[in-house]
Order: sequence, then structure tokens, then C-alpha cells
Amino acid sequence: MPKTGKEPTKPKHTQPPNGDPVSLKDLALHLGLSPTTLSLVLNDSPQAVSIPAETKKRIFDGARELNYRPNYLARSLRVQKTNTIGVLVPELSDGYSAMVLNGVESALSTAEYFYLTASHLHRDDLLERLPRVLVERQVEGIIAVDTPIRFQPALPIVNVSGHEEMDGVTNVVLNHQHAAELAVGHLYNLGHRQIAAIKGQDFSSDTAIRWETMNEAARKRGISLDPKLTVQLLGDSPSPEIGYSAMRSLLARGERFTAVLAFNDISAIGAIRALEEMGLRVPADVSVLGFDDIYAAAFHNPALTTIRQPLFEMGNLAARTLLKRLGGEPNGDAPKTVSVEPTIVVRQSTSRVSAL
Repeated sequence: MPKTGKEPTKPKHTQPPNGDPVSLKDLALHLGLSPTTLSLVLNDSPQAVSIPAETKKRIFDGARELNYRPNYLARSLRVQKTNTIGVLVPELSDGYSAMVLNGVESALSTAEYFYLTASHLHRDDLLERLPRVLVERQVEGIIAVDTPIRFQPALPIVNVSGHEEMDGVTNVVLNHQHAAELAVGHLYNLGHRQIAAIKGQDFSSDTAIRWETMNEAARKRGISLDPKLTVQLLGDSPSPEIGYSAMRSLLARGERFTAVLAFNDISAIGAIRALEEMGLRVPADVSVLGFDDIYAAAFHNPALTTIRQPLFEMGNLAARTLLKRLGGEPNGDAPKTVSVEPTIVVRQSTSRVSAL
């Protein structure tokens, strides 16, 4: 039977030579479709709604067959969007920073954003250089975690535990007044009046505000945080060792105290070790209260009573706030400060004061 009409054009099955990556043009030639059609489908463009489901399936099947990988760099340059956020942290450890990052990651992955993390280690040179490195890598915004802003903000920035008011920067902060009331109030209600304190390092964003509010909460109850019962964390190690060293230094003074307010859970865990080495039982002889409620707090022995700073939620909120700003919210409409509330988690490291 003679052929009538024009036969449909069959796609040309081609493979780039020498194992070179498959381009969009190669894939289009393979499928017998236009590069524009492929681009609309593969990028989930709104215009792709008019493309038949069968054609979309052919495109995705062909992409898998040829192991096609989009050139995100070229696309980013074209559309001026990288879907990448920069995150600045002091360091990466099992404590504070890791829990905040978990929250950041949760929000960004839901929005199909990627993030680059850089640790400044409290070094002035890195605090100045790393933001430039992130900008050079085309991040769309920056989340800083317990990090001073030592650079002129050229992109939207959200700072977790930031306390400096700067144009273009939104601070996500804890209600420290409430946290101090919970901490000092808990020990006071257990009968403690001689309360030792472990202050944070000078470089921590929360040291000054936490110390100020703890003192204020003590004064309201007619007691004070005696300088003779106060030590400060030294060094930048994320290990309990710095809390251990601080407590040994305090014990060497020979002063009497019945409870300890620790700057964070990590230092509280180190302090408990030092107390026990001196033959003091926690909480029978000395109660210890931490701050943050890191994952290890519930599993330490004794389980740590602590002020829960919602670190995962703070990271998640920081990421969602930044994404909202990237979505078109003008800087003038962006909040300067977003506050979150603490709670107290009472476990086994605090108890009613023993008879003196």
C-alpha cells in the first residue's frame, strides 16, 4: 500500500562524544523537542501547564536515560537566582550551633534552598573575610548565628542571638528577661540564696544581656550574685572542659554556695564533673542549672535542669524570615527584632537547698 501523508519525524538518538555532560540542547535533539519546551518542564515553570502529561513524561524519562544534569550556574546567572543561603556560625559542635542549624536546614529544604556554612572561630580576620566569600559565591542572603556583623550588609541578613540594630538586619532573640526570671526564680523558690554564677565568654552575643537580666532578677528577690561567687568562661572550646576549669577555679576560692547558674548546658556539664571530683553531690549538696536544653542535657547524669532556649525553632524562624524577605518584602517592612520565649525544664540537677 502506498504511503500517504508525511511520517512523523523520529527523534535522533545522540550521545555527546567522550563522555561529556549532556546539555539541554543534546537532550532536546534526542527527544525531538525544542530546548524551550524542555526548559519549561524541567524548571517546573508555570507555562508548562499547557504541555501534555505524556510529553512531560518523555522529557523526564529522557533526562534519566541520558543522565542529564542541569547547569545550575548558567541558570543562576541567567535568572539572577541561586536558591542558596550563606550561614555564618562560630563553630560546629554538638551544642548550640548544631541545633540552630537543624532548624535552618528544615526550613530551607522545604523551600528547596541550599545553604553554605562557614565557621569564623571568633577570629576577626574570618569575621571580615567570610561574608565576602559567601557573597562571591552568589548567596542570596545570610543567616548569622551568635555572630557579630563586622561587614556592611549588602544582602538581607537575619542574625540569631544578634543584639545590634543595623539597617537590613533582623535579629532573632530570646526574651532574656523572662529566662532570667525562670532561672533565678526556680533556685530562689527552692530556698537557694548563695548562688554562684558562670558567665559566658566576652565574645558571645548573649553574655552581657544574660548577665544583666540574671542580676536584675536576683535584685528583685533581695539577693545578689556575689562577685566572689562569679567566674567567667575562658577560651573558645565548645567542650565541657571550659566549664570544668571555671568551676575548679571557683572551688579554689573556698567560698560557700548552694547552687550554680551556668551560662549554658555545656559549661554546666563540665561544672558538675568538677563538683563531683571535690566530693560534692549534685543536687544534694549543690544544685546546677544550665541554659539552652541541648540534646545531651536530658541524658546527662544527673539529667540537667535548664532554661530551654528553642534553638531549632529559632533557626527555623530565622530561615523563614529570610525567605520572606527574599520573596519581596521591602527592607523597610522587615522586622528589626523577632523575639521567642524560653521555658524551664526541671530535671534532676536541682533540688531544695540542704540545711546549712
